[in-house]
Amino acid sequence: MNTLKLKLLDGKSIEVKEGTSVIDLINEFNLKGDNDPILGKLNNNYLELSSPLTEEGSFEVIDITQQIGMKTYIRTLQFILIRAVYDLFPNAKISLQHSLSKGLFGEIHKETPLDSEELIIIKKKMEEIIERDYHINKVSKTKEEAIKIFEGYGLEDKIRLLKHQDLTRISLYELNGRYDYFYGPMANSTGSIKVFDLIYYEPGFLLRYPTEQNPKEIPTFVDRKKLAKIFYETEQWGNILGVGDVGSLNDKVDNKEIIDIIRVSEALHEKKIAYIADMIHDRQEVKVVLIAGPSSSGKTTFSKRLGIQLRVNGYIPVPISLDDYFVDRDKTPLDEYGKPDFESLYALDLDLFNKHLNDLLQGKEVEVPKFNFRTGTREEKGEKLSIPKKGIILIEGIHGLNDQLTSTIPAENKFKVYISALTQLNLDDHNRIATTDVRKIRRIVRDFLSRDYGGEQTLMMWPSIRRGEERNIFVFQEEADIMFNSTIVYELCVLKKFALEELSKIQPDSPVYYEAKQLKTFLSFFKEIDMSLVTENSILREFIGGSCFYKY
Repeated sequence: MNTLKLKLLDGKSIEVKEGTSVIDLINEFNLKGDNDPILGKLNNNYLELSSPLTEEGSFEVIDITQQIGMKTYIRTLQFILIRAVYDLFPNAKISLQHSLSKGLFGEIHKETPLDSEELIIIKKKMEEIIERDYHINKVSKTKEEAIKIFEGYGLEDKIRLLKHQDLTRISLYELNGRYDYFYGPMANSTGSIKVFDLIYYEPGFLLRYPTEQNPKEIPTFVDRKKLAKIFYETEQWGNILGVGDVGSLNDKVDNKEIIDIIRVSEALHEKKIAYIADMIHDRQEVKVVLIAGPSSSGKTTFSKRLGIQLRVNGYIPVPISLDDYFVDRDKTPLDEYGKPDFESLYALDLDLFNKHLNDLLQGKEVEVPKFNFRTGTREEKGEKLSIPKKGIILIEGIHGLNDQLTSTIPAENKFKVYISALTQLNLDDHNRIATTDVRKIRRIVRDFLSRDYGGEQTLMMWPSIRRGEERNIFVFQEEADIMFNSTIVYELCVLKKFALEELSKIQPDSPVYYEAKQLKTFLSFFKEIDMSLVTENSILREFIGGSCFYKY
């Protein structure tokens, strides 16, 4: 048997026999840190603890203080929950739907409605499964074998998903006799789960877990009622469309029903935008509309479409770009890494911005500056602007929900809209599609088509983008008067072609190679549809081009 040379993070080199499992390597060389290992990383590839080592290179232990480790922890916790529910309620159906309040919201459908007492019983069953430290086995099955297993369970969602896949074999996970399919790696055994909680959240539950920053404690619960409401609305939209999972979406493509899905999806968006315009109209004192949301939410197209609906209601929208109020680049505040933080609220000249807003609302004319992105300086001589009768100011930017942005404007004069791409379908009932993955794919496509950025560059920037969103957007989302979900149920069928082209360029030595590989696998579940079917005013056009509102 061959010997493999591995280099550890501290620079030390070790030798192991080829075929040694990751967990045996960790135990032999005492590589455990403060937190239990959950995966291994070898040459940019993540390995489950039971995986054999087959090549030389750089080796690293992964725990739940790293993103991929925490995702694996949560996925394992989900499997334990599913096992517990089916042990107690064999005829029930469990669906894991979306993240909410530092947890995962789901529902359990059975003969009688779920109640809080039953959740206590489920939690105790989960603790028992964890205590027994069952091994989680990864097994390879033919596609036909896997479908037969899920037919026996009555899981039509998984059958729909698998029947569209061009695969001969599929990897399943087995826990104490129960098989399931999961998109992503799994922990070695149920004993890997140390901290979790399960609480009632009408009409279902919240499965709660620690964070990467504090892996030994469950974070304080903060209810996100408005976010929960928009997710519920999204679920109803899915019912209207008859599309709740990727398998049912692919059925619509095969059955040539996708054109109707596109039309109804866009009509639902237009109806909600019109409703928001009516809300603004009903509040006669509103003079400023603030639109905020994370990257790749479709803020620009939403603003244009809202402006049209406001015109229908008799308003004259006056857009103002926050970009023109950037301070000169040499005055930009620095982040914790000593780099310019262009997403900081204080990267804007708040005093000048508020002065101009107040002058405009008082009927005065102002000269809006123009920021020169080439020189990194603000040019004071810009467009002269005044607010006409029935005029209403539209401001789009990441800080719109933060009252510090418009601190001198009375609350009754402001209307705040939070927009984000909140996923409205899952791969199947046990595999949700993360909202951040949808936005990431949108951004890869837009950066590639309109900004000449490669997919690798976009993925490298994403952690910084996410940090800015956590600091500047998500903490204020419940301050919004209304939320708008910009996800379109069919969009990944259109984005797939463009995203795969960029993701396929990322080489194995790239630090984002594994992430690119995962996104490629994820996109493989979707059937492609032609971009020509997308209407010219769709939010999706902001990412693929061809919008009637602006040109790339």
